[in-house]
Amino acid sequence: MTVYLDPPAWPAHGRLWSHLVSDTSLLELRELARRVDVPDRAFDLDHYDVPAERHADLVAAGAVPVDGGTLARRLARSYLRVPGHERRRAKRPELLARWATLWAPSTPEQRRAVDEVGAELVDRWREPHRVYHSRLHLADALDRLDDLLGDGAPGSGRHAAVALWFHDAVHDGAPGTDEERSAALARELLVPLLGIPARPGGAPTTPDDAAEVARLVLVTVDHDPDPDDTTGALVSDADLAVLGGPPARYRRYAAQVRAEYALVGEADFRTGRAAVLDQLLALHTGPGLFRTTSGRARWAARTGTNLRAELASLRAVRQHPDP
Repeated sequence: MTVYLDPPAWPAHGRLWSHLVSDTSLLELRELARRVDVPDRAFDLDHYDVPAERHADLVAAGAVPVDGGTLARRLARSYLRVPGHERRRAKRPELLARWATLWAPSTPEQRRAVDEVGAELVDRWREPHRVYHSRLHLADALDRLDDLLGDGAPGSGRHAAVALWFHDAVHDGAPGTDEERSAALARELLVPLLGIPARPGGAPTTPDDAAEVARLVLVTVDHDPDPDDTTGALVSDADLAVLGGPPARYRRYAAQVRAEYALVGEADFRTGRAAVLDQLLALHTGPGLFRTTSGRARWAARTGTNLRAELASLRAVRQHPDP
């Protein structure tokens, strides 16, 4: 067992709280939490916050009690840790402020419409069942888009940014269907924003803009935009940038994906995940996963290594199952 629990010493909301963490497996962490009815909403990117009255039954369920310093050191040394700078940019107020920068409302009604749509989107990205497709992924994808635009990559940065806000706004673990429903949500939620100018100094938002955002969301179904689809390339590259991250960051991503699909049995997950990795590798070795010059320069070199390493680990487990 690699799940640890510190003493209930953290005050919040009139109670004392403990932290429940694993330094090796988010899947194991989520499975223990669900087994003893700790709600998914208690998960906070790399740990669960649990009230003092749950401490004894969590220990009885297998969590290892440790002091706060030991728990912090174990998590700090783990690739599963989400550091403070990543946490800050994924907080609700920071994300809402970032959404607001895309719009230039000129009336109280327009401002209220922008705020209401932004709040709904952020709340969707904060749904408790998400582990990888979370507010952290949204913030990361938007940051990677900024990297691409800063490098001078062509395409409509604003359309790409709005599309990234919507691209996993619906996420129920149904590939293809999730993207279709996210595109439909974009068409719906952008209606009250029609006529509001883009910031800075942009033209009023039109139905054509909403249709373009919905189209771009659907690019993330197969991440294979047409060669002349420069904005689709921005969206696809920003979404896939995690694949070309440092090995430890990629391992965290893979662990988050596995924990997000905790209800899927191990054998079925390995089979399905291996198929996804095979598809990504086929794109990587064929037309290329990254379609912008900047994306290829930033992320392509490490992507093949990361994908092959994960695929090898899945096949090694399949060939040598636990006794």
